[in-house]
Amino acid sequence: MLAMLQLFFTGLFISFLGALPLGSLNIAAMQVAVQENTQKAIYFSLGVALVEVLYVRLSLKGMHWVAANQQLFHILEWATVFLFIVLAISSFATARKTSGPKKNILLNNNMHRFWLGFTMSAINPVQIPFWFLWSTYLLSNKILQTTNSSYNWYTAGIGCGTLCGLALFIYGGKWLVNRLKTSHATINYIVALVFIISAALQLYRVWYKPFSSQLPATTTHSPKQ
Repeated sequence: MLAMLQLFFTGLFISFLGALPLGSLNIAAMQVAVQENTQKAIYFSLGVALVEVLYVRLSLKGMHWVAANQQLFHILEWATVFLFIVLAISSFATARKTSGPKKNILLNNNMHRFWLGFTMSAINPVQIPFWFLWSTYLLSNKILQTTNSSYNWYTAGIGCGTLCGLALFIYGGKWLVNRLKTSHATINYIVALVFIISAALQLYRVWYKPFSSQLPATTTHSPKQ
């Protein structure tokens, strides 16, 4: 049991640290909390965390399938660039509005926030190489074992770590915005800037470091960004 708890907290720690750098998902979670409410932001985070867990299990159990479907992930990489650009333009346009709704295209819809988080996370396959590398390291150091119970504790920790990282942005970001009395227009400008940076970084990855080049040379055992 001690080994399983160690594995749980290892996954939690890695995932929590991986969720801290500014990115499209944690900024979107903060925006949902500020412009809508905390409950919807939590739903959004649960959707993100579910995809994270599914991608980790895919990286642990489906290496041959991943290797055989690299073209699919390459298409998703380009789709992510396009999505970030659209969201950036929408956020800039929303910030410049003098009347009407102050939500960008990301929030100005009726999609349940759980599925919004799920969708945004699902089209961001950059998580897979991140977990390939970490899982390979943990397997090679005998911290992670090739058993279902080890995988379950490991992925449970990762899901909790992602939720903890996003919760920091949800509650901390909302507190900071209220403390500074930041306007919705300013929030949308910040969100737009983050999406522009995310699009640029994703374009760099697609152009110079495509998904296939980040896969380990072997696919026996392999492991956010």
